[in-house]
Amino acid sequence: MATPSRQNTINMRALGHALSLFLVISFMACIAWGIATPMPMHMHDAWASLLPGFVWLTPTGFLIGLIESYLYGWWIALIFAPLYNRFSKHAA
Repeated sequence: MATPSRQNTINMRALGHALSLFLVISFMACIAWGIATPMPMHMHDAWASLLPGFVWLTPTGFLIGLIESYLYGWWIALIFAPLYNRFSKHAA
């Protein structure tokens, strides 16, 4: 029987940073889109629902959005990486 290799595991630190930066970049792209497009095409209502404390086009709201987006990436990594690594180990 083959022993499981470390190739099938996910590095939580790398995943956490990658997901967090992905969500931060996506948040900033949506803010830029909201500034560049007419009002009916904005996502500020969705952001206000997903990011507690977020207020559209305020410096504090933008900072809260960045911080919470980054933290959500880590939340996903903290849940996903151990689950994936456990199931990957059992599948091998």
